[in-house]
Amino acid sequence: MSFYTKHSVLPTMAAAAFALVAISSCDNEDLNIGHTLTDEGDKIVASTTSYDVTTRTIMADSVLSLAADCYFGRVKDPETGADVTSEFTTQFHVLDNTFFYPEDRVLSRHEGRAVADSCEIILYLDAPSQQDDSLQAIKMRVSEMAIPMEEGQRYYSNFNPVMAGMMRTGGLIQSKVFSYANLDELDNQRSDDDYMPCIRIPLNQPYTATDGTVYNNYGSYLMRQYYDHHEYFANSYTFIHQLCPGFLFQITDGLGFHSKVSNIGLRTFYTAQGDTSVISARMILAGTREVLQTTHITNDEQSLQQMAAETQHTYLKSPAGLFTEVTMPVTQIKENHVGDSLLAAKLTFQRLNSQRSDNRLLAIPNALLLVQKDSLKSFFENNKVPDNITSYFTSYNNPAPLTQNTSSGNNTYTFNNLSSLITTLWNARQKGLASDPQWEAHHPNWNKMVLVPVTYTVSSSTGSVTSMHHDMSLTSTRLVGGKDNPNDPIHIDVVYAKFK
Repeated sequence: MSFYTKHSVLPTMAAAAFALVAISSCDNEDLNIGHTLTDEGDKIVASTTSYDVTTRTIMADSVLSLAADCYFGRVKDPETGADVTSEFTTQFHVLDNTFFYPEDRVLSRHEGRAVADSCEIILYLDAPSQQDDSLQAIKMRVSEMAIPMEEGQRYYSNFNPVMAGMMRTGGLIQSKVFSYANLDELDNQRSDDDYMPCIRIPLNQPYTATDGTVYNNYGSYLMRQYYDHHEYFANSYTFIHQLCPGFLFQITDGLGFHSKVSNIGLRTFYTAQGDTSVISARMILAGTREVLQTTHITNDEQSLQQMAAETQHTYLKSPAGLFTEVTMPVTQIKENHVGDSLLAAKLTFQRLNSQRSDNRLLAIPNALLLVQKDSLKSFFENNKVPDNITSYFTSYNNPAPLTQNTSSGNNTYTFNNLSSLITTLWNARQKGLASDPQWEAHHPNWNKMVLVPVTYTVSSSTGSVTSMHHDMSLTSTRLVGGKDNPNDPIHIDVVYAKFK
C-alpha cells in the first residue's frame, strides 16, 4: 500500500482544483493527476465539465434600510429617465463626555436662564454620484419626529415615517436650499485641504416644546433640559425617548444631487466664562451607527419592471432596484457523479459595457453577494456575513488601464469555488425527496440564488468580513445572461475527482 492514503490525497487535490478549472475548458477531460502521489491502485482521476447556468432579472421591491451609511438626494436615472430619490431619518448619540458648562457660567441669558447662541445640524457629504452639477440648487426639509424608530424593528427602504404617523404635529420644520459646492462657505474655507463638503441647516427659529414652552432656538431647548433633567442625557436611549426622537430629511425640490452622508452632527453653540477668559463652547451630538438611521428610497416601479422584463441580459441596480436570479444546475452536476468528489465549481458573470457615452451614468456595483433566494431577507435581518457554504461574495474585477494598450482585470464578477453550495443544495434535495416525492414542486426555489449589490466592512486585524449591508448608493450594470442571451452561455466549471 502506498504511503499516501485516499484521505490524505483529497486535500492535495482540492488545492489543485482551482488551477484545473482555470486551465481547462474541455468537457469531461480526464486528468490523471494522482499518478505521482500514489501507487497504481490508489490513482486519482480528475475531470472537468461545464454546465449551463440560467439567469433572469427580478425586482428588489424594497431592502432592509438599516445600512451603515445614509444617502441623500434626487437624480434622474440616465437609463430610465425616471427620478430616484433617497431620504433618511437619524437619531443622535449621547457620548459619555457630552456636557454643557454649568448654567451660572453661560453668558447668554433670557429671563435669568442660560440660552444657546445658535444651533445647527450639519451633514458631511462624501462620494457624490457626480460633481458636474455641483452648483445645482436643491431644496430640502428637516422635520422633527414624534415617535422614534425602535431598536429591534425591521425598517425597509419603502417605509415612510410620514405615512406611518411618526412625525410631530407643530414640531420643528426647517427648509434649506443648498448645492454640493456649498457657496454658503467662504472660498478660503472650501479651498482648505481639510475641508469636507457639507450642508448646514440652522435651527435658530423659536422652538416650541411638547409642553408648550417656547425657546429662542432648538439649542436652548437642549441646554435647558440638560440643566433641569440631566437624567435625560444618561444614554442615547433615554435621550431619544425623552427629548429628541430624531429628524427626517427630505428633498422637496430640485434634481441632480445624490451623495453619501458620511457624518451627521447636531451642534449647539454658546458662550461661557472660563477660568481666565470667555470661551466659545459647543455641545455636539452625532448621528452614528450606535443609533438608528434609516433610508427611504423612491424608485419608478414601472421603469424597473420594464427593465426586469428584458430577456437578452440581466440587471443589477441599486438602491432597492434590480437583482439577478441564478438557477444553479445542481441536478446535472451531481446526478451522474454521485460517487465522485466535487473539488471545485467556478462561476463567472461577465459584465456588459454600456453603449452610452453619458458621463452621468451610474457607478458599477463594486461587490456582490450570492445568496439563496429564500434566505435573502433573513441574511440581512440576522446580520449575517457570507459563510462560503450557502452565501458568498466577490468584488468587481475592474479592467483598469495599465498602459495605453493593456489593462488589468476582465470586467467580471467571479465566484471561485461554489462546491460546498452545490453539495449543500444537492443534499437538501435528496433529503427532501426521501420524504416527499413532490419536494421540488413544493420548494421551487431550492436551487435558486440571487446576486445582490452590497457594501461591507472588514476587520483591521484579520481582514475578514464583519458586516454586510445592501448597497444604498446609485449603481447599475448589465450582465451576460437572460432567457434570450445573444452572447456565450454562462457556464459553471466544475472539477470532479475519483479513485481509479
